[in-house]
Amino acid sequence: MEILVYGAGAVGGYLGARLLQQKHQVTMIVREVAAELIQMNGLSITEHGERERVRPHVVTSAMAAFQNGRAYDLIMMSVKSYDLEDAMNSIVAFCPQPPTLLITGNGIGIEEPFMAQFGAEKVIAGSVTIPLSKKTSDHIVVQKAGRGLALAPTQPKQNIKPWGTLFQKAGITTQLESDYQAMKWSKALLNMVGNATSAILNRKPGVLYKSDTIFNLEVEMLRETLAVMKAKKLPVIDLPGSSAKKLAFGVRRLPRSMLKSRMVSAVTSGRGDKMPSFQIDLTSGKGKSEVIYHNGAVAAAGQSMGVATPVNAALNDILLKLAREELDWREFDGRPQRLLAEVKKYR
Repeated sequence: MEILVYGAGAVGGYLGARLLQQKHQVTMIVREVAAELIQMNGLSITEHGERERVRPHVVTSAMAAFQNGRAYDLIMMSVKSYDLEDAMNSIVAFCPQPPTLLITGNGIGIEEPFMAQFGAEKVIAGSVTIPLSKKTSDHIVVQKAGRGLALAPTQPKQNIKPWGTLFQKAGITTQLESDYQAMKWSKALLNMVGNATSAILNRKPGVLYKSDTIFNLEVEMLRETLAVMKAKKLPVIDLPGSSAKKLAFGVRRLPRSMLKSRMVSAVTSGRGDKMPSFQIDLTSGKGKSEVIYHNGAVAAAGQSMGVATPVNAALNDILLKLAREELDWREFDGRPQRLLAEVKKYR
């Protein structure tokens, strides 16, 4: 099978490498620096303490990926969610009638532009729960075992079983779901734990949760998200190795002391040694953040459905302003009271 990985970062690189090991033909679109390293050294994957190396075909642009009329059976869109629009435009330019598109990014609503452009029958939603990090541009490390990939169709009667089989045979635990929105909202619920607050305050969640005021803010943010899901009639579902149901139950019913202990444990084990993704976005200096597809999406959906989401709205706006340097990050660095003062304006 011919597979194109558009954006071979940690997620795309890992999935593509595992498919390559199954003798599929894999082309990866990567940045120039990464392309040079992978061409020289191959792409290494460290998992279960063992390091393996594969040699994918790498290119640095969509134009190069589709040159000479080259066609693919599957295109995996694995760039950051805020870069998906540009990537989609490249697909339109060089492959206006694409094959199946698998969107593996995090966030709510990222599949819809592809569905509108190419038709829902061409689009599959994916959620990756494997904690991955890039040690270098040519070396990806799996930080925790027991996770996997969830796939869901974006329209009724769309047959995704062959794609589930494809990844399962590549050694990736693959779970098929029927409701892509429930899947993506459940993944977003997990992603948001200790993410925006950690980025804004520049501290790990385990440190922040020692503050009752910040922990209470986190719980309020998650309760708002669950309220919007309820209004949208979206069930909370478990993903491979990640129980969104337990999180939802805890947020709704457990005593705060017990919930705090479980959330600290969950966020620490789930992310490994990495800082949360929003903080990584913030330090990149790109002026962008995936928060708009998480807290921002919750706030937008809440507004449209009449569900109050002041904490999600505040976290989204503050983080975007920090990313755009409209606010000074130094004012928030390790200062919970500064964050709370901003959130108060939204209540």
